[in-house]
Amino acid sequence: MRTSIRRSQRLMALAAVAALTTGLLAGCAKDDNSSSDNSDGGGNGSGKGRITLTIGTFGVFGYKQAGLYDEYMKLHPDINIKENVTTRTDVYWPKVLTRLQAGSGTDDVQAIEIGNITEAVQTQADKFVDLGKEVDKSQWLDWKNAQATTKDGKLIGLGTDIGPMAICYRKDLFQKAGLPTDRTKLADMWKGDWAKYVDVGKQYMKKAPKGTKFVDSASSVYNAALGGGDERYYDKATGNVVWDKSDGVKKAWNVAMDVATSDMSAKLKQFDPTWDQGYANGTFASVACPAWMLGYIEQKSGDSGKGKWDVAAAPTAANWGGSFLGVPTAGKHQKEAIALAKWLTAPEQQAKVFAKQASFPSTPSAYASLKPAADTTAYFSNAPLTQIFSDSAKTIPTQYFGIKDQPINSAITDVGILQVEQKGKSPSQGWDAASKEIKDVLGQ
Repeated sequence: MRTSIRRSQRLMALAAVAALTTGLLAGCAKDDNSSSDNSDGGGNGSGKGRITLTIGTFGVFGYKQAGLYDEYMKLHPDINIKENVTTRTDVYWPKVLTRLQAGSGTDDVQAIEIGNITEAVQTQADKFVDLGKEVDKSQWLDWKNAQATTKDGKLIGLGTDIGPMAICYRKDLFQKAGLPTDRTKLADMWKGDWAKYVDVGKQYMKKAPKGTKFVDSASSVYNAALGGGDERYYDKATGNVVWDKSDGVKKAWNVAMDVATSDMSAKLKQFDPTWDQGYANGTFASVACPAWMLGYIEQKSGDSGKGKWDVAAAPTAANWGGSFLGVPTAGKHQKEAIALAKWLTAPEQQAKVFAKQASFPSTPSAYASLKPAADTTAYFSNAPLTQIFSDSAKTIPTQYFGIKDQPINSAITDVGILQVEQKGKSPSQGWDAASKEIKDVLGQ
């Protein structure tokens, strides 16, 4: 997805999806235009069921939109579902933490964005039911399960969507710039290295159509490159912060700086109104796009973009965004909540959400039967969306997310990179600004 406006990156589906987180999110950025706090997710809110189950989410998870709540209530007449939506992850998660600590006020089912899962695993595991005892864990990708599993083997969350990466690009703009438009040829040009993607950007800018740039932002390239590395901001073995020593961070930063200090970036902040306008006006030719972003692009580019967008494999397999569903131990209806969480995250239901808004499943058994919405496939030039994203999903490295992963990422993208890209600071000045912000976040 999810992914809040993801930003974490994703942080989120339609937009969203985690990111989310992110983001985005954050993604898990999700498009927040169709959600509001305390919305009635089931659609009827009648209270006729003997038991009302609440599910706390952020952004747009797609369950209501895909008709899953209504379907579940039809299958279980004694259950009424109410979805409590908080638009942004950075508002949602602190509220959840407060309620977990208080031992009251939580929803029966609680969504957890990928940027917050490590904090939940390391500091809140005793506040969640061990779902590993309730499900067949082999349904989910191993790396997805690993992110929600404690050291002693407790699984606190069931995987919802993930954010396998691709490159979405405007065929018409590539053609005008003298570049290939065939998705396979382009994928071969940048295969294996995000620096090669930047090299294609340099070629684009030599004959760029007037008023256009190659990519939306340096931050999007940073998040995509970081999502394909083995190491982020924390050392997996020790759990210690290594953001300033991480090889993955250094590589992603260097690629982002090549973009930020060139003329190939539209210098837009993702999920801001100006970014939306960039889609509508066709001011950038490509964007690193996790699966959940397809719906967002389709929505923001509008009818004029249909058939002009295409999708190619990303330089490396990478993930951006995704979430989990957990069941707090403070809930009054744990048995029923577990059943709902299991059903919503089952392969069949994940496939239905994908068909509605392209939130990519974390359950591999669903991949063979995935069918994107016909209008989405047509919008993206009949690209083999399922194949592109499933190939990426199966080879994404297992990344370790630390407790402060999300704010560290925001400091680098929203402070460090923007200092260089939008304010003309040098890469070293941008890094210093990000470092100061990160040290404040870590209390150093």
